[in-house]
Amino acid sequence: MVQKALEEISRGTAEIIDMERIEKLVSKYYDDGSTYTVKAGFDPTGADLHLGHTVLLQKLRAFQNHGGRVQLLIGDFTATIGDPTGKSETRKVLDNDTIMANAKTYQEQVFNILDESKTEVVFNSTWLNELGAAGMVALTTTFSVARMLERDDFSKRFKGEQSISISEFLYPLLQGYDSVELKSDIEIGGTDQKFNLLMGRHLQRVYNVGKEQAVLMMPILEGLDGVQKMSKSLNNYIGITEEPKDIYAKTLSVSDELMWRYYELLSERSLDAIATMKEDVQKGTLHPKIVKENLALELVTRFYNEELATLAKGEFDNVFKSNQLPTDMNEVEVEEGIWICKALVDAGIEPSTSQARRDIKQNAVSIDQKKISDEKLNLTAGEYILQVGKRKFAKVKVK
Repeated sequence: MVQKALEEISRGTAEIIDMERIEKLVSKYYDDGSTYTVKAGFDPTGADLHLGHTVLLQKLRAFQNHGGRVQLLIGDFTATIGDPTGKSETRKVLDNDTIMANAKTYQEQVFNILDESKTEVVFNSTWLNELGAAGMVALTTTFSVARMLERDDFSKRFKGEQSISISEFLYPLLQGYDSVELKSDIEIGGTDQKFNLLMGRHLQRVYNVGKEQAVLMMPILEGLDGVQKMSKSLNNYIGITEEPKDIYAKTLSVSDELMWRYYELLSERSLDAIATMKEDVQKGTLHPKIVKENLALELVTRFYNEELATLAKGEFDNVFKSNQLPTDMNEVEVEEGIWICKALVDAGIEPSTSQARRDIKQNAVSIDQKKISDEKLNLTAGEYILQVGKRKFAKVKVK
């Protein structure tokens, strides 16, 4: 049983530091029921989670299945600084109201995956606000500026004579100090967080916590383009609060190659089951589209339920196989003479008029299922079905 647990915990990981400690903790749980703590931090700098975030959440759930008690750390204090990891400039500071609103949304979403009874939600402002000036100065003496500049992102900015604020130097120290306060046994994060994760080990040693946390790093999930990391700003993401039909359709849009990566990092199917599917696809006895459909159904079921997953599949099949229109389109009323790009934005199927213009130029916009090329078009009175790409539809009444 311990070996199976360790295989599940190791699945898809990019790097593990101190696997021996993880083995001991899991073995002790199966020997005498002793639990252990697994920390993961999320700075609530955005409102919604996407599948990229769930890679860590899925791993936390795996630990929960094998004796781990999750310390879900909401970095409400550190979010006021902003993680400088991978950034080429100082990040804008968020106000407290925005941070707390985002934190509330995070908590509502994570329990689609995590077992709430095995999760402790903590806010690092609880102890960082109490640290005080003396405590903060003492913390800064535990690490040198020279060591801090070894970080690749800081080093590049320093050499390029770009601004680095003192508060950004504090960020990894504060994240590491969270592990001191929580006395975490294990911390998990993305590969881009390695410096900060190791800081937790360093500070637990400096502050004589009596343990050094093991570190488990997960790879960064590629977005729908299969190239860059999944990100809302790059519009290559699948949000876990999107409509079931959108989660389903977007999942089916990934490439056959990327599909296996998603299975490894996002699916709850066993590695043996995934390997069998892969063999069947290679032999030609299983079509990749069926494999993708199964993954899409699994994801929609996880974030909603099986019934809505089945309905999403039916809707997709109707629209894309039978060339039918979706049954639950958004409907809006607009004034006669409205510019087509403005109508697309008002209908909620384009984020901006500039994006609408780009999509028209790329032949991705249709009116009543006929492609349009005139980005200056104004709509006359009547009813129209507007469409962007294969998945976005809206009914517009022009009065």
